[in-house]
Amino acid sequence: MSKILDGKVMLVTGAGGGIGRDIALAAAAHGASVVVNDIGASLKGTGADASPAQLVVDEITAAGGAAIANADSVTEPEAARAMVEAAVSEFGRIDAVVNNAGILRDGFFHKMTYEDFDAVVKVHLYGAFNTSRAAADHFKEQGSGALVHMTSTSGLIGNLAQANYSAAKLGIAALSKSIALDMQRWNVRSNCIAPFAWSRMISSIKVDSDEQRARVEKIKQMTPAKIAAVAVFLASDRASDVNGQILAVRKNEIFVMSHPRPIRSVHQSEGWTPEEIADHAIPALKSNFAPLEVSADVFSWDPV
Repeated sequence: MSKILDGKVMLVTGAGGGIGRDIALAAAAHGASVVVNDIGASLKGTGADASPAQLVVDEITAAGGAAIANADSVTEPEAARAMVEAAVSEFGRIDAVVNNAGILRDGFFHKMTYEDFDAVVKVHLYGAFNTSRAAADHFKEQGSGALVHMTSTSGLIGNLAQANYSAAKLGIAALSKSIALDMQRWNVRSNCIAPFAWSRMISSIKVDSDEQRARVEKIKQMTPAKIAAVAVFLASDRASDVNGQILAVRKNEIFVMSHPRPIRSVHQSEGWTPEEIADHAIPALKSNFAPLEVSADVFSWDPV
């Protein structure tokens, strides 16, 4: 019986643990050969350790799959290119890239340093660009390819004390849409997943109230395997008509997320003065203003 990723070759970044690990294992179980990338850094992006990636490779090969490890940083364009070339050298092609690598350096904006903003954007946004760009030439040449990027409701909706992470994750959504538009002529697809899952990154949430404690317990029910199934689907040929989309995954729920579009307008043939905007335009538009919400306000019910 054929598997949904038979013959495919996939690069998964940040695959030494959490969501990335489950995606790599699931991809291999569904027939793909996998490049398991993980620099082995701390949650804040410091240090390096090649063993997490190798342990996942060992799991895959022990189960009869094919995989190789890579411990380079997605923040370096040449390292990203080397990851893709390693896939082509070892397995003959590259069919999919899952941009999952990430770090966290949370803090309120008025306390955030340039270094912490820069480091997070470099891993998430630049990392997604670097690996996607490295794969693009191969995708064009073979006339096919799939990119799966991890965005977040922290960027799509909002969250406290995550200006760096939120900016990077919303940037990834825009990057994915641009890639989908630019690469569709070569049958290359680019989509995003906004995952809800218990992982090392989520485990850093500060728990200092009963409400937060209850929220964390709910998140623990949302395993990375739930995300992996969607990533495997998006990398497969069965997703050939899914392009430029954002899917949020929360336990057994899958949501398609909206993209910004005009929802209301006002017009005045002679144009507007600042006073008229204040007196007429804003009162007419205000009922459609987006509230200052965080992800938990929008996804307010228990995961099912």
